[in-house]
Amino acid sequence: MKRLFIIRHAKSDWSKTDISDFDRGLKKRGKRDIVLMACWLQSNGYYPDIIISSPAKRAKKSAKKIAEVLGIDKDKIIYNKKIYEASPADLTDILSKIKDKYNDVFLVGHNPSLNELAEYLSDSVIFNIPTSGIICIEFDIKSWRDIKKKKGEILFFEYPKKLRETKSVKC
Repeated sequence: MKRLFIIRHAKSDWSKTDISDFDRGLKKRGKRDIVLMACWLQSNGYYPDIIISSPAKRAKKSAKKIAEVLGIDKDKIIYNKKIYEASPADLTDILSKIKDKYNDVFLVGHNPSLNELAEYLSDSVIFNIPTSGIICIEFDIKSWRDIKKKKGEILFFEYPKKLRETKSVKC
């Protein structure tokens, strides 16, 4: 079994209009929300074998914060330029090249790519993955090379607003 945790970066800061999209950081709310989500992962026993992240500043900061909260060595974060502005086919290609020794993979990136990927892999309709949202998809496979369209099953779809409204999370 392989599990893919699709994680949209935390809420980005649009206050500075003179910086590129790639270089936008996180809003205060984004910083709070990503910690909330990392604490939820921790409280439910979800830890990555590896984190693959877009190198865009907001995704990078989100991946680092998740790793910090979960006590994961930052050396387990791999930055892949192809994730930024990727298509679902690009993301599937990245996933198919993951070493099979990794069973739980966190993929940190951007919409609409992540949303489309989740729909493609699970055959579910997901209108929007909110910022800091996490979808976990499980695959009955032994090798990441075998990841295919509509072969995954969504185990959960969590996001900050839902957690704040329905669950108490401690960290």
